[in-house]
Amino acid sequence: MVKYKNVNLIDHPMVQHKLTILRDINTGVKEFRELVEELSLLMGYEVTRNLPLENIEVETPICKTTSKIISGKKLGLIPILRAGLGMVDGLLKLVPTAKVGHVGLYRDPVTLNPVEYYCKFPPNIADREIIILDPMLATGGSAVAAIDFLKEKGAKNIKLMCLLAAPEGVKAVNTKHPDVEIFLAAIDEKLNEHGYIVPGLGDAGDRLYGTK
Repeated sequence: MVKYKNVNLIDHPMVQHKLTILRDINTGVKEFRELVEELSLLMGYEVTRNLPLENIEVETPICKTTSKIISGKKLGLIPILRAGLGMVDGLLKLVPTAKVGHVGLYRDPVTLNPVEYYCKFPPNIADREIIILDPMLATGGSAVAAIDFLKEKGAKNIKLMCLLAAPEGVKAVNTKHPDVEIFLAAIDEKLNEHGYIVPGLGDAGDRLYGTK
């Protein structure tokens, strides 16, 4: 397998099992949504693995003790509209205090380049650990554009979390933003002539929301 820079493939059996069901053309909208949320929660454990900890004193029913909590690091979740919205609830179950921003991008059907239509981030973006959420990393254009916007606003610590990627998308992010760590459940074979991941799972947004 090709080695990519700053890429973490999450091969936990439950992640791979749920991803297979997600790919299936016979998986309906309700189950698809639930699987995206569940996968996001499971993958979130790895994405947040290196959050700093600090010691505090707590009193259990038995005695006082010193135990660990996440240090004052602020977390920001940035879903890329619209499919990225399906991943937010899974991460919020893991980190309920995280703030949520949004990046609205659509892919021009001719050029396949991203076009921005909405962008709003949490305050103090430079002080936050940012996780960009998008189920599919296809051409990489949307992810690169979202990272560009965040860096322009001062973000310094950015991670990208996707369920599936094409090699072209991983290469694009690696080339433009080599400092950004990428978390994936799988890297598929390639993009087809329409910019879809092969074998992929189709259009994640359409399958999440029952549109075509």
